[in-house]
Amino acid sequence: MTQISTQKVSTPQIASKQKIVLASNNQGKLKEFYHILAPMGFDLHSQVEFQVPDAPEPYFTFLENALTKARHCAKLTGLPALADDSGLCVNALHGAPGVLSARFAGEPKSDQRNNLKLVESLAAHSDKSAYYYCVLVYVRSENDPQPVIADGLWRGEIVAQARGDAGFGYDPHFYLRDLDKTVAQLASEQKNLLSHRAKALQALLAKLAQD
Repeated sequence: MTQISTQKVSTPQIASKQKIVLASNNQGKLKEFYHILAPMGFDLHSQVEFQVPDAPEPYFTFLENALTKARHCAKLTGLPALADDSGLCVNALHGAPGVLSARFAGEPKSDQRNNLKLVESLAAHSDKSAYYYCVLVYVRSENDPQPVIADGLWRGEIVAQARGDAGFGYDPHFYLRDLDKTVAQLASEQKNLLSHRAKALQALLAKLAQD
């Protein structure tokens, strides 16, 4: 199993003194971003600090939604922004819930109802394979003509019985066979080494270091 290094990466396009706004109001995501990037010396801020509302996410692809969120945040803060769009894709459900992961069971958003719908939707399927997917977009300004884009994928399978109380979203049902644990049973440090978001962040940092 390949582990993702958390050692500091040289990133000339994101100076440590430069504020970066994370374009999310999702506390679970923000916590993961901080755990991975703050030790590297980045000056991270949540868009919550700037009272930036959630951007609309009208698109059918993770990339388009992430780019929209990054530009929205940069426009309203006047600062570089980092946005992600991520979700769970289940093979037997033709990629659903996908970009609708947070609202799979409708409004208002509810992890509990989303997980219940997921388990019920998969009950008649023998194929329980799934993957978490994350795409990141970094923009230096609202109209940055060359946004930096990276993605990451984490494979697992869905189990009907929830296990663990860490993480968020579908983590209690996302089972990692090689570890014999769900993501919700992992320590945050381990999750931040292995997750789709960690992989995407490392890929993004590597791209920025090449500029």
